[in-house]
Amino acid sequence: MLYKSTRSTEKATATSAQIIKQGLAADGGLFVPESIPELSMEEIRALCNESYPVRAAKILSKFLTDYNYEELLTDCTAAYDETSFVGGAAPLVDLHDNYKIMELWHGPTAAFKDMALQIMPRLLSRALVKTGEERTALILVATSGDTGKAALEGYKDIDRVKIMVFYPVDGVSRIQKLQMATQTGSNVNVCAIEGNFDDAQTGVKVIFGDESMAEKLNQNGYFFSSANSINWGRLAPQIVYYVSAYCDLLSAGTCKPGDSFNVCVPTGNFGNIFAAYLAKLMGLPIGKLICASNSNNLLTDFLRTGTYDRNRDFYLTMSPSMDILISSNLERLLCFTAGSEKTAAYMQSLSKNGCYTVEKEVLQKIQENFIGYFADEKATADTIRETYVQHGYLSDTHTAVAISAAKQYVAESGDTRPMVIDSTASPYKFANNVYRAVTGKDASSVLEAPEELSRETNTEIPYPLAGLTKRPVRFEKVVPREKMADAVLDYLNI
Repeated sequence: MLYKSTRSTEKATATSAQIIKQGLAADGGLFVPESIPELSMEEIRALCNESYPVRAAKILSKFLTDYNYEELLTDCTAAYDETSFVGGAAPLVDLHDNYKIMELWHGPTAAFKDMALQIMPRLLSRALVKTGEERTALILVATSGDTGKAALEGYKDIDRVKIMVFYPVDGVSRIQKLQMATQTGSNVNVCAIEGNFDDAQTGVKVIFGDESMAEKLNQNGYFFSSANSINWGRLAPQIVYYVSAYCDLLSAGTCKPGDSFNVCVPTGNFGNIFAAYLAKLMGLPIGKLICASNSNNLLTDFLRTGTYDRNRDFYLTMSPSMDILISSNLERLLCFTAGSEKTAAYMQSLSKNGCYTVEKEVLQKIQENFIGYFADEKATADTIRETYVQHGYLSDTHTAVAISAAKQYVAESGDTRPMVIDSTASPYKFANNVYRAVTGKDASSVLEAPEELSRETNTEIPYPLAGLTKRPVRFEKVVPREKMADAVLDYLNI
């Protein structure tokens, strides 16, 4: 399996190890595979009897063909060990009727990013060997909250890797900020920026594209790579849990082989829902992909009108991981539906004008698979409360957006197929907002909110978040967005 840039019309030439090491294509595009491997119903039925690590190794082996199966199984077994995923990897939980919650947050940082970022560092380590790389990888990450901590945790103390995470100083929850600020590890660094997530993400992309920075790093024995979902090594592992969910639906008798199901994903950067689309292209019988947004409902508008316009008001919400106006992985969907030449033109227009509009036939093709809904702040809070009161299920703010969107879709369409809803974070990562939604009042303080939520709902604080406020703070630096490159050089003492 070879890979090419979303913006290139040239033939695919890069191996999976090469693109995992590199992260972003040289032309600014994202890497995509030359073809989509098939997944037969017989293979899916066989996976029903396997553990999550085996399911992951089997699926990844179809895309990462320069890694052998034994390497992938070793890495997947280590990544999804029960000591790291105490509550299991991607378990399905009944909500009510045909609604199923896929809990993706039982890993070491209590967010779904762990599902990819526990395996990705292992893939990168092997990629360095496979490509004969002698320099040290510098991982640059822009985060809206969860990716940063998950990447820091995944890459801490990994040989020949350093990692630096940028986050918007006022754009993450207090718990998320504490998780990053207290991160352990000899090879990690964290820096806040004055701006929003899009500023952080754009800043990282600018640094990646700066040839003088790349040369300066090269002279000092470093090269850039990425842990965001722009990196294929981060996105490919996300395909697995949709296949795993279907295996669990079959095992539970909810679906018979070949029966379809719908998926609803709280969406910011479009990576998670695009992974579900890839699973569908492989042959997984997914019906509709419901893209759930918060008040920053740019994707809802795009999926309904075909116009992507980031020239709009930006909102800081209680679901900060979705406070995004530049959804990078949408570029991969455009490449698959419109081709590389048009994708390059769309991206040029986005960079120059902040907007683009796809052709009618492109939009129709996208709408065959995707539909968008959103939940504003009131709807999100109402959904948290109603879901807890009516069904005894405590959801975080992002999951609540998805539950709301899923129910909007069912009410509008009448589609009663089983609905798998991604739960992307523990409610305790956003304890203050969840507590307020459930009780109608504020907790004593943001830092007391987890304990008070636990007492109010008789639920346990996940192990990654217990005792967080007592950990020493290591990183407090804040820089203007235009000084991000300087911060990188300071970290490396260059």
